Amino acid sequence: MFRPLPFFIGLRYTRAKRRNHFISFISAISMGGLVLGVMALIVVLSVMNGFDRELRQRILGMVPHATITAARGELTGWQDIQKTVESIDGIEASAPFIEGQGMVTSNGQVKGMMLYGIDPKLEKTVSILPDHMTAGSLEGLESGSFDIVLGEILARSLGVSVGDKVTVVLPDAAVNPAGIFPRMKRFRVSGLFAVGADLDASLAYIHIDDAARFMRYKEGVEGLRLRMDDLFAAPRLAWDAAMQLPGQYYINDWTRTQGRLFQAIQMEKTMVGLLLTLIVVVAAFNIVSTLVMVVTDKQADIAILRTFGAKPGAIMGIFMVQGSVIGVIGTIVGTLLGILLALNVSAAVEFLEMILGVTFLDPGVYFISDLPSQLLWSDVVMIASGSLLLSFIATLYPSWRAAKTQPAEALRYE
Repeated sequence: MFRPLPFFIGLRYTRAKRRNHFISFISAISMGGLVLGVMALIVVLSVMNGFDRELRQRILGMVPHATITAARGELTGWQDIQKTVESIDGIEASAPFIEGQGMVTSNGQVKGMMLYGIDPKLEKTVSILPDHMTAGSLEGLESGSFDIVLGEILARSLGVSVGDKVTVVLPDAAVNPAGIFPRMKRFRVSGLFAVGADLDASLAYIHIDDAARFMRYKEGVEGLRLRMDDLFAAPRLAWDAAMQLPGQYYINDWTRTQGRLFQAIQMEKTMVGLLLTLIVVVAAFNIVSTLVMVVTDKQADIAILRTFGAKPGAIMGIFMVQGSVIGVIGTIVGTLLGILLALNVSAAVEFLEMILGVTFLDPGVYFISDLPSQLLWSDVVMIASGSLLLSFIATLYPSWRAAKTQPAEALRYE
């Protein structure tokens, strides 16, 4: 079978046992560096993708994709507005809400919170809250019962559980014959939820009718929560919905309330990726040093090939093939190991925890108990392509130096 001369000799040099074992050692180090760098990049980016996915599912499952509120006062006739909004393509569902800031106190403990009045039947269409109830149920919130659902961390800090009483205090003042007092009301804890992050320490839910009475809404609600098919279309769809409604409305979306968090995650992913890319760059520099030493070691061979009529381009191709083989093998092995580890990173962490006797992700501290991983093939292709490109570029200078070898100079002392 016909094989080009540079390809044949380059592979022969790669397979042959060198007289200089130090060169072989440097070649192995170069290949190992590529394997380690490519594997680390794939695993770390997969883990960061997993964290990003978990945050999106948990936080944006609780936080509204978008909201529509009245420009002034209460949002009245919200049922008609809901029908108009849900007729827009891209908006999956909507639900009314009443929102207020306040404090909750029990057993001598006082905590700040966001209090939401919701319709339990409609809330499950726009929120993942019903799927993360750890005690009681969202349907247990009934009009007039003045029950409350708390996050697990908030309930733990107050020392309460299902069936206990808590006092909710609003910043509005109420005037009575005894003087001026903040508005407060006793509620019974009917359920607990745990979705992760800081939400479990800052959110509480009551029935929307109880919220209207407590916060003195006369005949309307504060606004509508919207759930979109596509998260990134939320700003445009919320604006389209407001434009189709008569009157003036305020619109808000998750890119304003939570956008900075996800921008920070994306920036962190980019910076970590760039730092880990340095491992691949160092391995590519090792290829340069390896080939420079090989060229020096093979001066006589290069001179003989040149006297037999080999052109400078053929000499250059020999060493480009030899360096590229190191890059290809290192990239392939690193990619396969990275994919394997990224798909089984949770099992690997559990094994390390069992061997070392430590807990890396304590559920009491972090909002997850295992290491999430989401392998994106676009990342794999980008990393493998970048590694191959760096390996190829690393072969150019040593190969060019080999092609410039003068036969007479190289054979003078032979």
